[in-house]
Amino acid sequence: MKKRKPVIALVGRPNVGKSTLFNRLVGARTAIVEDLPGTTRDRLYGESDWNGRDFVVIDTGGLEAQTTADFRANRPDAPTLAEDSARFVTEIQNQAQIAIEEADVIVFVVDGKDGLTAADEELAVFLRQTTKPLVVAVNKAESQERQLNAAEFWALGIGEPIPISAYHGIGVGDLLDILVALFPEMAPSDGEEDESIGIAIIGRPNVGKSSLLNALLGQERSIVSEIAGTTRDPIDTELVFEGRSITLIDTAGIRRRGKVEQGIEKYSVLRSMRSIDRADVALLLIDAEDGVTAQDTHVAGHVLERNKGIVVVVNKWDAVDKDTDTMVEYTRKVREELKFMDYVPVLFISALTKQRVHKVLPTALAVADETTYRIPTSQLNRVIQEAYDKTPPPNRNGRPLRIYYATQSGVKPPTFVLFCNEPDLAHFSYVRYLENQLRIHYPYEGTPIRILLRPRSH
Repeated sequence: MKKRKPVIALVGRPNVGKSTLFNRLVGARTAIVEDLPGTTRDRLYGESDWNGRDFVVIDTGGLEAQTTADFRANRPDAPTLAEDSARFVTEIQNQAQIAIEEADVIVFVVDGKDGLTAADEELAVFLRQTTKPLVVAVNKAESQERQLNAAEFWALGIGEPIPISAYHGIGVGDLLDILVALFPEMAPSDGEEDESIGIAIIGRPNVGKSSLLNALLGQERSIVSEIAGTTRDPIDTELVFEGRSITLIDTAGIRRRGKVEQGIEKYSVLRSMRSIDRADVALLLIDAEDGVTAQDTHVAGHVLERNKGIVVVVNKWDAVDKDTDTMVEYTRKVREELKFMDYVPVLFISALTKQRVHKVLPTALAVADETTYRIPTSQLNRVIQEAYDKTPPPNRNGRPLRIYYATQSGVKPPTFVLFCNEPDLAHFSYVRYLENQLRIHYPYEGTPIRILLRPRSH
């Protein structure tokens, strides 16, 4: 995880283009973009850089003014909140206010197409109460006429309005020049890695990811609801546990690709996959009542493809009728269903009652340590040679595979290079055999292993 970087918060009314600007700034389609005000509900973080300065961008839900409802009543054509987000308006406001508190620079995004509105004016009154730098970005100013009309936003009393088009990229470079100049002086740590361990909480919708996050933190950090799919955006939370820095990433629910509807949920899934990339360890939540489903296997496959550490966390264990053998039998079924990763630890918890929640972080940290463990070269070669002697590889086309020596070339995940005569002679099943033999001596619990074969240089 990266050390402290300057933070930019994007705030403004719903549907003014904050998520589109966020995507433009971070250079990827990370935020949900939909023509429905109120689509973005939780804070969403992304990293970017400009002119050699690294920074973090926070996209927020629409920060509604108290009189916005009256404004809408006077403007029948004004957009309304998406029905499924209306009940979260209060939570959206709270998230945006927290983002403002965390920010070093605040970008007040307004709509150049709508022009200056009463809601913008009231939000400006709220924003002017902060002592942090404020910049007005007039979005949707594609035409020369709208760029000229952006001058009306001087009336907000915040400073010079900057006309941009987040969708087309017009004026965004000028905006970034201004923002970077407003950054506070930071310690010279940009680009350096700290010791923070990234832990992503992943799984199908409604398995209790946000409830687990809150149980781990002991506070209501993200919006918790029994409505599947409430959390759409990954939320990063930093904490210190047993003297170690941890970044918890609460992700959106992941569904099988074929089940994902076009639109909002589609980009939630893509973003959740990217959040796995940022993590060192993934906590895969399983619903104890449902057992391991095909969707769970699908999600686990994504973690495996990205070579991340993983812990299977069976949640809602309090709802299962149990006897003395239930946990053992359930573990056997989990490992059977996740046969391609039988090295993962399995925990049984209840985020609701806090049962065994105290074991989650220690287990995740143990797996994180495994992802960085290095085997001494002499020991590695002894294990590989013993495995080779015990079961030599079958000849292919009359030619035997010969392994000369092995070395560990990297960590996260542990990566081993075996130098041999002809890599093409190694069948994938034999490479799997070598992995299994290696795990007998070095279990690498919860951690995938990469074994690469290379021809020996002459």
